[in-house]
Amino acid sequence: MSGASDLDLLSLTGRGAAELLTGGDVSPAELADAYLDRITNDPDETNAFLHVDRSTTLASVAHAETRGADRPLRGVPLAIKDLLSTKDMPTTCGSKILEGFRPVYDATAVDLAREAGLVNLGKANMDEFAMGSSNETSAYGAVRNPWDPTKVPGGSSGGSAAAVAGGFAPWALGSDTGGSIRQPASLCGIVGFKPTYGVVSRYGLIAFASSLDQIGPMTKDVEDCAALLKVIAEPDPRDTTSVGPREPIALEKRDRLDGVRLGLPRQFMAEGVDPDVKAVVEENLRQAIELGAAIVDVDLPHAEYALAAYYLIAPAEASANLARFDGVRYGLRVDADSLGEMYDATRAQGFGLEVQRRIMIGTYALSSGYYDAYYGQAQKVRTLIARDFEKVFEHCDLVVGPTSPTTAFGIGERMDDPLAMYASDLCTIPVNLAALPGISIPSGLAGGLPVGFQLIGPAFSENRIMSAAWALEQAFEFNPVPTRLRGAVAEGAAQ
Repeated sequence: MSGASDLDLLSLTGRGAAELLTGGDVSPAELADAYLDRITNDPDETNAFLHVDRSTTLASVAHAETRGADRPLRGVPLAIKDLLSTKDMPTTCGSKILEGFRPVYDATAVDLAREAGLVNLGKANMDEFAMGSSNETSAYGAVRNPWDPTKVPGGSSGGSAAAVAGGFAPWALGSDTGGSIRQPASLCGIVGFKPTYGVVSRYGLIAFASSLDQIGPMTKDVEDCAALLKVIAEPDPRDTTSVGPREPIALEKRDRLDGVRLGLPRQFMAEGVDPDVKAVVEENLRQAIELGAAIVDVDLPHAEYALAAYYLIAPAEASANLARFDGVRYGLRVDADSLGEMYDATRAQGFGLEVQRRIMIGTYALSSGYYDAYYGQAQKVRTLIARDFEKVFEHCDLVVGPTSPTTAFGIGERMDDPLAMYASDLCTIPVNLAALPGISIPSGLAGGLPVGFQLIGPAFSENRIMSAAWALEQAFEFNPVPTRLRGAVAEGAAQ
């Protein structure tokens, strides 16, 4: 056994880790220790994790070792976004109002991962209650992008993305409400997959917007994405919206895309998309054509209203979901002279400004006299967007385009401009409104920072999407290790 001192954690995938464990090159405890040491001794202070506890992780290792040999991923560490309930670690949603809260049960996705033998490495940082596109609204500090520590990693699953990109975990679980898996995956140069709504159980996910939230994998490559999705994609009787996949999750590795029609909506390449990002996507399309794909111009006429509709629907659902955090049952309580004053003081001190803003917007949209004018209209737009996709898929197999309109922006750059921050999800929000699956794969660099290429498919087309994504991934030949970190682990081991 060679041990873990010479492991290149920056390049190690989940499957690669499983092979090392199966071959006896490293033990599960040694592998977990190697990642924990990297998290603890991070010179960039990436702040990707909110909760890490060596004894808890080693207990998770001991549990993994009791799983049968039929679990090929047994012993592989996993980072878990901090809105997924974990009974062995706190779950705070990046908020002061849940500081120190420890659930009494595991989320279904966490439970399935545990049964597969995966090891809970720690809880990943996130925008507070998943409300943000930069991971700057976390009550516990911003996360830094491993490609450039002065840049944001995206959000709200920024901690999960940074953990994978920075070699702090081989893979991670995130959640996607309006792009919160795919957008940070794009900005951090990794793969992020948002499954069809209902494919992965939401039981144990602390809700932001219940009709939009979906759990998914964040990995270094598409093959890892398929492997992790296979673990968590199961129907769950505890979640009435859970149906599981229509067919078993399996990755068909195709070297070519002959006969595949890729639809390019003009709305995804319109004003607001950075010219350098457009240039990378145009090169991606040229590579797709070389693989045999046909590029079809398609139209999503109501996509331009997606941002406005989303920022009525999501805050409205959030205002209802977050009403439970009042200081009475769990979490923060600020004592006051009366019950009403206690509510006010607890929520004012416990929620950050972005969460407060969205609660106020949502409450207003649902209020008497405004419901039909705002929330009702937004739901009608949502239906129109879903119908637009249905029509488009009559002419193409997948819809493609940039994942994010820009590369990673500077920390603090958009915090005083909410509209600019919201526009970060311009290309991802329509997918959630239509309840469709979508993946972001890293496809090139613009200004030295990663660009993500997005593939969207009809409902329950997870396998189709991943097969095309794998073919494109081979053509793009993107190295997911941040340029500034290449060779850093090997140098550290040599010293």
